[in-house]
Order: sequence, then structure tokens, then C-alpha cells
Amino acid sequence: MQEQQQQHHHQQLPQLTTNHQSSTTVTSLRSPSSATATSLCSPLHISSHRQPLLPPPVAVVLPSGEPISTAPLNFELARVRLSDIGPYDGAPAGTYVRAMETLCSSLLKYNAALIELGSEDTALMRCGLEGARLFFRSRAHLGVGKGSRGVYMYRAGRALEDWDSSPPCMADIFRCMGKASRVALSAIARHLRLRSDVFNQLLDDAPLPANEVSSSVLVGTYSHASLQNGKGAIGGGKPTVNGEVEKGLLTLISSDTPGLQVCDPNGRWYLADSGSGPGDLLLITGRALSHATAGLHPAASYRASPDCFTSPNSGGRTSLAYRLMPQGNAILDCSPIAAAGHVIAQSYVPISVSQFMDDLAAEELIGSRCDNDDVAQSNVNKDPSLRSVLSDPLSVVSDLHENDTANAY
Repeated sequence: MQEQQQQHHHQQLPQLTTNHQSSTTVTSLRSPSSATATSLCSPLHISSHRQPLLPPPVAVVLPSGEPISTAPLNFELARVRLSDIGPYDGAPAGTYVRAMETLCSSLLKYNAALIELGSEDTALMRCGLEGARLFFRSRAHLGVGKGSRGVYMYRAGRALEDWDSSPPCMADIFRCMGKASRVALSAIARHLRLRSDVFNQLLDDAPLPANEVSSSVLVGTYSHASLQNGKGAIGGGKPTVNGEVEKGLLTLISSDTPGLQVCDPNGRWYLADSGSGPGDLLLITGRALSHATAGLHPAASYRASPDCFTSPNSGGRTSLAYRLMPQGNAILDCSPIAAAGHVIAQSYVPISVSQFMDDLAAEELIGSRCDNDDVAQSNVNKDPSLRSVLSDPLSVVSDLHENDTANAY
């Protein structure tokens, strides 16, 4: 009987292939065809979804006792077309159902998914990335003004600024990525057996009322070794051992060079945007959505890959990240989740977004103080490679609440 259980356990593990010329383990995930769609996790059984245990990665122990992976994996994330998950009138077609399940299955298994834009939106994103790259490089050369530190934040509804003080196409990209984020949010809602518009009461009105500034924000960043030295943390983010945790509902990221690692539910870091282009948006979910879904969609942890800074041939990395944020006066309530038949823990009580963000800020402040104490105690470590990993900026998307998001509430 014990042998049968062991055989059954081994059958549940995914196939892992090892490259003998490299220490990095690679596993492949292909988007399911119509023939395999039924094998995905059903939305009717999401509350009982369990992931198989995977072998632990090669790891070392930091001076603080915190394990850190030395060989991030390279997963091929599931990819869905934005046009396939958009809401529409009429009965759900097979294409919509398969794309919705593929998207949410990838989020549950890997804490991330890829959304493929159409040709027009891809051209816009490519133009925006190229323009942002030129903007940041010129600002870094001058060393003054907005963007000189490699980060620029755009909110819709703010007073117009001089064209030469912001990257081009920011307003168009804000609308493009904002639409994509709402489509992704509606697909997540349907997968939880909710109305596709159930989270709309948390969001800004579309379009915005007159004289109102958006809660969501578009962040352009440029990461390069020349900006890293002497300019502090890129984008205002603070280096931490475990990376950054997204705080909003969800974030979409487009970049011109791979370099963002995401932590999967088993605690393994992997390069999430390998093989993606300007027309691919990396989707990760945040703490606000985790609370609104009673933990059914946990928040993702992410960090910049050290390779994008340490490679001698690296020309830098430009990224555009759209953070879909709830309104400060909205209420995060799990009542729709309970009404859909999901089991909710008692800790998920209704809470205002402003209070929720204040609590997250307090938690982060306590955590940063603990990290500073640990780093101070570990300064005796003279290993330059480990020290460089600890000092690298871990957030290419930037920790917005430090300088900007906290002021929005």
C-alpha cells in the first residue's frame, strides 16, 4: 500500500528536465489546447485546489539564516490573448472558457501569467518602451529633473506637464494597459463563479470624472549599472531578501529585456518574463485582490534578476508597469466570495482600502527595520557575490507607496 502511494505521488509531480551544461533546472508549461482544457483546475473546485510538492531548489543560507535560491528556474508561463478573455454579450464560447481557465491556472500554479496584446497595442507598447528608454538615458546624462533616477510615475487626471519632462505616449499606454488590467480582473472574477464586474465598485470610474486623479498608476523605469551606483534604489524600492510584494489589485508589466523574477507558491524563484516581447504583459496579483478574494488569489512576490545589473554586456532594462489600484474610499469585502460558496477564514473582514494600505505600510516599516538590523549584523560577511545580491535593487516595478501611493489615500 505504501509503494502504491509513493507511485501515485510521483505521478503527480511535473516532468523536470535538467540541462547537463547548466545547473539551472528547466520545466516547460504549454498553453492547453481544446483537447486538454478539461484537465485544468475547474472554477467549481478552486477552493479545494492543491498543488503538488516540488523538489526544493539549490539554496544557500544567508547570514541572517534566510535561505535564498541560487539557481532560479526558467518557466514557460501560459500565454493567453487579451481578445480571448474580454467580456462580451451572449453565451460563453469555448475560446473564452479555455483562455480564462488557462490564465487563472497559471496564476495559481506560478503566481503569474502572460497576456498577449493585439498588433496595434503591441506597436504602441514598443513605441512607449523605446521612447521611455531614450527619455531615461538622456535624463541620466543630464543628471537633473524627473527621470534622472530611472523612474517616472504617471497618473491620469493630473495637470499636464511639459512634453519634454515625461516619456512619450504615457497617456495612451495608461489607457491601453488600464483596459487590459480590467479585462484580466473580470476573467479572474468569472473563474471564481462571480459576476465579471463584481470588482468594479473598487475601481475608478471609466472615464474619470472631471478634476479627479486616478488611483491607478503607470510606472516607467530604466535599470542600469550606471544608475545603480550612487543613485540609490532604482524606482524608490528598498532592497529586501524576499523581494517586493504587490500591494494593489494586480499589475501588468511590459519590458524590452527579460529580468523580472517571481516566486511561485512553492517558494522557488524563476525568471517570469523570459521569451516575452513588448506585446506581452506579465500579470501578477496583489495584496488587495488577495483580501478581496479571501486568499484564493494570493499576492505575488517579485524582484529584479541580479543578472540584468551584473552582466557586462547589459545595455539596461526599460519597463512599463501598470498598477491597478482600488480607490481609497472603497471597501474590500469578501461577501461575494462567500455568496459564491467559497469558504472564508474569519480573518478576512471588510476593511476600507485606506486602512488596508495603512496597515500594509506599517507592516513594511516594521519589516524594513528588522531587515536593517539583520544587514547590520551580517556586515562581517566579506563575500562580494553575496553582498552584491543583497545590495541590488529587488524591485524594477518600484515601491510606489513610499513616495507616491501613500499620498493618494
